[in-house]
Amino acid sequence: MSHIVQIKTECRDLEALKGACRRLKLAEPVHGKYSVFSVSREGYGVRLPNWNYPVVVNIETGAVDFDNYNGSWGKQEELDKLLQAYAVEKAVLEAQRNGYSLYETVLPDGSIELNITMEA
Repeated sequence: MSHIVQIKTECRDLEALKGACRRLKLAEPVHGKYSVFSVSREGYGVRLPNWNYPVVVNIETGAVDFDNYNGSWGKQEELDKLLQAYAVEKAVLEAQRNGYSLYETVLPDGSIELNITMEA
């Protein structure tokens, strides 16, 4: 039986966040206080390519704080890639923890299809 799943991403798993950064060849997230334009945020900072300010992930709340000034200080596509990579890494970790087999396919539009199966 096949199921289609849509995921609303909250970033609550540090290992999945680190995996997403590795997948995208970004520096590992570092915990600290970060300036996001005019406010200060504490969490794991992720530096996206050509962004003026880091994305700050609060693992406890799942919040992702950023300011890209509607694309002027960083392309939204870079954040979308991070969130997609996080969702994939989280799904992979959970599948592995539960003993499921998994394979992924990157589709022509850039979306990622995960096939997770239970062993009979």
